[in-house]
Amino acid sequence: MIDFYYWPTPNGWKVSIMLEETGLPYNLVPVNIGKGDQFKPDFMAISPNNRMPAIVDHDVPEGAPDGPLPIFESGAILLHLAEKAGRFMPTDPRGRKEMMEWLFWQVGNLGPMAGQLSHFVNYAQGEHAYSKQRYANEYNRCLGVLERRLTGRDYILDAYSIADMISWPWVLIAKPLGQPLDDFPLVARWREAVKSRPAVQRGVDLGKELRRAAPPTDAERAILFNQTAQVLRG
Repeated sequence: MIDFYYWPTPNGWKVSIMLEETGLPYNLVPVNIGKGDQFKPDFMAISPNNRMPAIVDHDVPEGAPDGPLPIFESGAILLHLAEKAGRFMPTDPRGRKEMMEWLFWQVGNLGPMAGQLSHFVNYAQGEHAYSKQRYANEYNRCLGVLERRLTGRDYILDAYSIADMISWPWVLIAKPLGQPLDDFPLVARWREAVKSRPAVQRGVDLGKELRRAAPPTDAERAILFNQTAQVLRG
């Protein structure tokens, strides 16, 4: 059994999609990021970066000295689950190399740029015009990288894989981020192809009743955006 620490956001969807695709049994553990669950000591023992998603894999050999296996960071989680299930990852050296490249590309480029743009679109509207434009331009650039990659291929790799699962959630919300995909027809096609998969739909719907129905309160904003190392030590 896998304990899945989750909140319904694009980062959480990366792993919920993979769990639904593989059918691996899991136990959902909500991490309410607006209330600060991500800073609780028991969660930080699993995810020292105080971010979800995270998992604890209890499927370890009986008597293993280290016990259940905690894993944080979406790329590491997806790689672990792909190896565990023996699915959604290439096995040949070149394919595995490309898989790692595109996993790292997402966690270092597409995800952070989209996440920062989302902050200025959803939580700092009308503020910091330069910052918003900076991240909008970078998000647009990343979509262009993905468009070029999809030339002549259906998916990021030769077949549907964790490389698609990790990138797709941040492209799903392109329009709300102010970036229609009209200039990126291959990305638009890919977005719809992945969206049509039943497991992807189940992954995005997981915990949908937990989604925010109103803007964050001042107290929630302080939790979400004003944390520092000093605050965490306190």
